[in-house]
Amino acid sequence: MNIIFFNGDIIITSNDFIHEYDKHVIERFEFENGEVLENVNVEYLIKGTPKYDQSGNICNMVVFFHGYDGNFYSLSDYSQFISKDGPFDTDDYLILSITSLGFPGSCCPSETGLKQNFPKYTFKDKVNFKRQFIKEKFGNCNMLGAVGIGMGGYEVYTWACEYPDDMKFIIIVNSSYKSAGYRYVMVKGINGVIENNPNFESGNYDESVTKTMISVYEILFSFYFSHKILQEMSNDEIDVYMDQFVEKSFNMDIYDFKYQNDALLDFNLEDKLKNIKANALIISSKEDLYFSAKYDSVPLKKYIENCQLEMVDFKRNKYDESDYTKVIDIYNSFLKDFK
Repeated sequence: MNIIFFNGDIIITSNDFIHEYDKHVIERFEFENGEVLENVNVEYLIKGTPKYDQSGNICNMVVFFHGYDGNFYSLSDYSQFISKDGPFDTDDYLILSITSLGFPGSCCPSETGLKQNFPKYTFKDKVNFKRQFIKEKFGNCNMLGAVGIGMGGYEVYTWACEYPDDMKFIIIVNSSYKSAGYRYVMVKGINGVIENNPNFESGNYDESVTKTMISVYEILFSFYFSHKILQEMSNDEIDVYMDQFVEKSFNMDIYDFKYQNDALLDFNLEDKLKNIKANALIISSKEDLYFSAKYDSVPLKKYIENCQLEMVDFKRNKYDESDYTKVIDIYNSFLKDFK
């Protein structure tokens, strides 16, 4: 066993178990619109035990897709799932978490310095970005499954629709296959707030840009809690939680955020859902304000042949780790055929 240090993190590698954080450089990445960027970063975390098929290719990789304000490290929020004897037992699976295209840590408008001149990207671009990385890093890897939370589910749906032979299962929690209704209105409205800032097109940061991002996060807070919990809170409690949530805006670059929003506006896979071949586990919160079980999950039964739909009564906000203990039995039951 070798133990090394990377940016203060311990990395343990052996023939059997891997726990690694690193960055990979893709020499050339081409977007759907034909634009090309060179020497782009991919930030990733690997955890677990690789298994190999008869051709010597990894065959037990599960890719984790983080949400709207996450990155590769969001994997740690689900440690009760990804651990010895958890649903994703690290003896049985090799878990890969990648910071998505457009997010700091990987290739994005802020860290490339391109800002408003960054290529416009789609969710297929985000999938292709990760797909190219896996090919370069692992060769002919046979991906076993994909897990997506929130906006990460958008990527999982996209991958399963565009490349249906790449995976055997997908698990998606509180997500959707299109931007529509309330979500579309919110995304379009937030774009309007950003575009109305006179300094947005210039690429110059000043106090007005900071205030714009604060306003955006105040709007986003409206779907942070479940409907039931939000109604039960006093206004003073809401103020406290809102202030904590808005603090995240200080770390979000306005151009990174705007490009994410643009990708959301164009997202709609309704006509491609029948392409999905993977077994699907779809988990929805009964009380979620942003994703509706009725409109975002139930219709999937008619599109996806092997689809298991579970409605869960999440009591607290969607990012609280303790809520997900409710679905461990569901995961275990679903995954029993994929060990």
